[in-house]
Amino acid sequence: MENILNMNDGKLRIIQETVPGKQVTLAHVIASPDEIVYKKLGLNPSVDYQKAAIGILSMTPSEVSVIAGDLAIKTSVIDMGFIDRFSGTLMFTGRISEVESAIQNILAYLQNTLKFTICEITKT
Repeated sequence: MENILNMNDGKLRIIQETVPGKQVTLAHVIASPDEIVYKKLGLNPSVDYQKAAIGILSMTPSEVSVIAGDLAIKTSVIDMGFIDRFSGTLMFTGRISEVESAIQNILAYLQNTLKFTICEITKT
């Protein structure tokens, strides 16, 4: 390690790579989150917190987050919070049943149509 640092003027260079594959690695529902969670994530806190939820998905290749966001909007009554086509992250809010339905529809489409490997839906 010391020789590597000396060759790079004392700086360590780290390269991050993604592995090719079609997978959803996280599909999570945060039911009735506290207002501070919305604010810290930059989401709209003007919702009914007792009936609301946040849906979070992480997938590769990352561009599929755009397709998943489109499916969520078309299949459920949700508000889009965040789509990152570079990291594969998708977040949206809505009533618990709508968020769960959107995630189920996304996973079904990705698994059955695009032949993705999917994870189980988790919920807190």
